[in-house]
Amino acid sequence: MDADQIRRLMEDQLKHSRRLQARIRELEDERHAPLAVVGMALRLPGGLDSPDSYWDFLRGDGTAYRPIPADRPGLRAVYDPVPGKPGRSYVDQAGFLDDIAHFDADFFGISQREAKLLDPQQRMLLETAWEALERAAVPVRRADRLNVGVYLGMMASEYLERLEDREDTTGIDPYYTTGGGLCFGAGRISHVMGFSGPVLSVDTACSSSLTALHLAARGLRNDECRYALLCGSNLLLSANLMVSLSQTRALSPTGRSKSFLASADGYGRGEGVGVLVLMRLADAEREGRPVLAVLRGTAVNHDGAASGLTAPNGPAQQEVIRAALADARVDPAEIGWIEAHGTGTALGDPIEVGALDGVIGEAVRQRGFPLPIGSVKSRLGHLEAASGIAALIKTVLMLRHGEIPAAAGEDDGPLNPHIPWETTGFTVPRANQPWPEQLPRRIAGVNSFGMSGTNAHALLEAYEPAARGGQPASGEDIEDGGPDLLTVSAKDPAALAILAGRLADRLRKGDPGQTASLCHTLRCGRAAHPVRLAVTGSSAAELADELDAAVEGLSDGAPAPRADRTAAPREVTLLPGADAGALSAAVGVLVRAFPGPADGGSPAGQLAALLGRFGLRIALGRQDGGPARLRWQSGGERHETPLTGGRPQDAHRMLLAALGELYAAGAELRFDALRPPAARLLGDLPTYPFQRRRFWIDEPAMGGAARDGGAGPATRGTDAPDPVDTAAVEAFLLGQLQEVLHSDEPLDPALSFLDGGGDSFISTLFITRVEEHYTFGLTAEELPLDLPLTELLGTLARDITDTALADRAQAAR
Repeated sequence: MDADQIRRLMEDQLKHSRRLQARIRELEDERHAPLAVVGMALRLPGGLDSPDSYWDFLRGDGTAYRPIPADRPGLRAVYDPVPGKPGRSYVDQAGFLDDIAHFDADFFGISQREAKLLDPQQRMLLETAWEALERAAVPVRRADRLNVGVYLGMMASEYLERLEDREDTTGIDPYYTTGGGLCFGAGRISHVMGFSGPVLSVDTACSSSLTALHLAARGLRNDECRYALLCGSNLLLSANLMVSLSQTRALSPTGRSKSFLASADGYGRGEGVGVLVLMRLADAEREGRPVLAVLRGTAVNHDGAASGLTAPNGPAQQEVIRAALADARVDPAEIGWIEAHGTGTALGDPIEVGALDGVIGEAVRQRGFPLPIGSVKSRLGHLEAASGIAALIKTVLMLRHGEIPAAAGEDDGPLNPHIPWETTGFTVPRANQPWPEQLPRRIAGVNSFGMSGTNAHALLEAYEPAARGGQPASGEDIEDGGPDLLTVSAKDPAALAILAGRLADRLRKGDPGQTASLCHTLRCGRAAHPVRLAVTGSSAAELADELDAAVEGLSDGAPAPRADRTAAPREVTLLPGADAGALSAAVGVLVRAFPGPADGGSPAGQLAALLGRFGLRIALGRQDGGPARLRWQSGGERHETPLTGGRPQDAHRMLLAALGELYAAGAELRFDALRPPAARLLGDLPTYPFQRRRFWIDEPAMGGAARDGGAGPATRGTDAPDPVDTAAVEAFLLGQLQEVLHSDEPLDPALSFLDGGGDSFISTLFITRVEEHYTFGLTAEELPLDLPLTELLGTLARDITDTALADRAQAAR
């Protein structure tokens, strides 16, 4: 082999080596890919039900602790102020939610019977998951089977304990199984919303939520899902756990966590529910989603051979913090805040600060300014399995606002003397303060340690969007005064009126420069429900006025447009009209407003092609008298709307008005074609106003039998009509189904069995009830549950009649 051959071989090997190194770096980058938080929702003590209200609370004074509410008689009954009494709890306050009994069952297609037996955690998880996805501008349509993973941290489901009575089990029905149980909390979200990604319920006690975050991050980085719902939930319903924790003296006699204070004497309990929407940062930026913060890294480990199962282990805590820093590729000196576990126990707080000092203390001392730490538990209580969610949402808000809220009050007394504050470099802020200006990046760590021994740590960073040439750096719209289309929908007229009113208020009080983004978000980032409105306007004020007028019309008794999916427009006919010049001028305006692929055909052909971009099937009609217009059939009636008028420049608004009419009639439109170049998806718009009603099983008196109120049998009608009277049988069946569903309102025969809240359990209970009165020959496969009730019950009634007639004919032979 000569020298040239050797040189070529070495060059080839060098190229191959560089390709391999590049691939290794690519794989490493995928393992550490940054993740975006794109949506949040919450229910926290103190009536906190939105990120904005939570931030206002964090920046203010006071706590969310309150006495045991009246609807928790079991917790009240076991209270005794003297610690140590067997079977008693010395705690009389905690961070309680204001309302856990009310729920919008109709919105989620859940029967009243099932809703009453659902753990309130499952109900609140459904509502907060929906709200978080709306804030992320991810429209949820069950048939889409979105690739969403659900990761839930939850350690207890105590609601259905009130049905447990070994001497009387009549309150137990199929929903006793699915109404509680940790696995069903996550599984129900995915089932109701039609998701296809992984579904995991995690119980590592107090670190459940942050452990779930670790699993969600791995799922996203491994392409197991496109979006991840991180959920945490905790309610205080059982006297048993409160008594047990009191017997271990884990709880503070005052009922309050005093994180890092000299007065720390145990933790105060709290409850809450929270959801974060996560996705890969690159995907979020590509889709234009609202990025609230960036998750850089996570880690999870276990205490192992500690001094006790529930005792904290300092070396293990150091290990998990180091592992998270490595996963995040973050230098300890860059950290500007630690959201600590901070339960306020004499043993736990010093061990946690010691672990933090062992990992990042030296870097803090060398940089020359202190690292503030604190815990939201001192304000809300320790939310146990949901504590990580409360900590994460707080941290995201701090990163977004660049502000550190006070972690202790001026009158809270001195800090824990067992922690060497003067040498650690850590500080507990007593007043709100800006993020340390010496740090070029805003990075925060979150600790979460479980009583089970499972430890978790996460590192997040404030999002700094890259500057994009030719577009506003802030992401604001480019105002041109042109018309826009605003769509809003709900599942009932009352909710529609509330939502439209809130949007009108937002339009008037918000930034006018975001109007196009607001309209784009509502059109493309929200699911379309049956009751719909659409308005057009050239400014925020005009759109707000149009919404107010529409709401006023609803309040005056005018029927809200209700989309019927079975009668939605399938095909639209474009009638070019008699004035070819007007059509040509109008098409010129529209082509400039909605630039797209060139179409060299006639003006009518160009307009048909433009309409096709919205997902419409266009049939070109004959040229006739009058202006150009669209014609379609909906609900058995013919509708027409003009596309040209007196001035060519009106064509833009008239097209939007036509699209609005089609939307209100139920057409499924592709609105992406309306997106202005600088429009973005907004994450702070009003979310769906759930129409809640009370679903609650009263708790039995301590030591007494379980009260009726669970799934006990509904009052049954005594006389069934003659089976040969088909109409009477159909009406009887509808009444029986209403009883099985425990519905106190008449069922809508136009709804399907499934849309009316039915499922496989209800189907079984209903058929069993019918078999008590009639004989029939149809099988379950011959009774599809997606049929309208009038068709389903009519089919069953006719079969009952046919069977009865056949039996009578046989008996007469």
